[in-house]
Amino acid sequence: MKKRRRIGILTGGGDVPGLNSVIKSVVYRGWENGVGVVGIRKGFEGLTHLDLDDPASRARYVMDLNRENTLTIDRTGGTILHSSRVGPSKVRDLPAHLAGHDFPSSPGKGGVTYDLSSHVLENLERLGIDSLIAIGGDGTLKSAALLEKQGVKVMAIPKTMDNDVQSTEYCVGFSTAITRATAAIDRQRTTVGSHERVGIFRVFGRDAGFTALYTAHVTSNRCVIPEFPVDLDKLVDLLVTEKRGNPSNYVLVILSEGATWKGYEPQEYGRPDALGRRKKVSVAEVLSEEIQTRTGEETIVSDLTYDLRSGDPDFLDKLVASTFGTMALDALLDGAHGQMSAVVNGCYELVPIPDPALGPRQVDVATMYNTDRYRPLYGNKRHLPIFLARVEPGAG
Repeated sequence: MKKRRRIGILTGGGDVPGLNSVIKSVVYRGWENGVGVVGIRKGFEGLTHLDLDDPASRARYVMDLNRENTLTIDRTGGTILHSSRVGPSKVRDLPAHLAGHDFPSSPGKGGVTYDLSSHVLENLERLGIDSLIAIGGDGTLKSAALLEKQGVKVMAIPKTMDNDVQSTEYCVGFSTAITRATAAIDRQRTTVGSHERVGIFRVFGRDAGFTALYTAHVTSNRCVIPEFPVDLDKLVDLLVTEKRGNPSNYVLVILSEGATWKGYEPQEYGRPDALGRRKKVSVAEVLSEEIQTRTGEETIVSDLTYDLRSGDPDFLDKLVASTFGTMALDALLDGAHGQMSAVVNGCYELVPIPDPALGPRQVDVATMYNTDRYRPLYGNKRHLPIFLARVEPGAG
């Protein structure tokens, strides 16, 4: 009797609305083709920390998926598989059952890390998983590319509210983030306006300003993005002039978390992660202090970041997520691997998993950002794809 094929699926990094839609589409498409789907819980931690000789560990990290237990999951946000930011090649804290093993190690800003790739390969083999679908942003896709080079057949699906994965114009979670940010800002106009203040909104975007830019585009506000350090004196003058010219005497500005201005050095705090990254002090709070010190104007700071990743996906994220999942499963059935579901020039496409050396995709300032007014560029959009930053087939 022919052995049934088994495909693994995991979600890594921060959660976004739409992940469950990807999972369900893979399970249902797999069922139609006689393929079993195994959910790996807690991202790559589920493969680095899994002890298959321990029933409790197996129950914690392995979840067989079927039509029954995924029937309604696309109606909610988050991920039923849960997530983590663990990468196979940089594990900081070894699980107890691997203590004493001689894994390759290296020092770093976050402390000594261990390469558990060999343990991951062993777990995949023992689970009978011949292919893996990895859903995530830069970190998760970097790990996916690493495993592909080590012989694992991997398909990738891009997700991040930053929309900054190379080789695709769209990532799962981005539309819902803009929808959430727009709704929150429009609600808070009443409070900012009632108190006649400068409203400062911080959204996601450590390295790329897509979330701030698109939110500003649909709320008609100014924004500051990582790709273009603004002149602080000019920014403050623009905001104060606009505020005092508004009959309601208020103004709003949207900042990426990685936003910057000339002479500003982002402040960090907390314990570094395995990659040596520390949390950044809120640039919105820093700007608030600058505005109050320079002008005497009162401010209201609102950090929208984690609210943007909470709750149900909107229509676009459900549509793209389920399509991306089906594309990935079909590609594996056709014998393909080492590819990523993507949107290229406004169309669905498969592209190579991006080279991690490329780093995050960034806003094309020349076509998308008004560097004089610190706003999105609204004109000359004919023949551009809806998400503006065009990528070419096979890029990355």
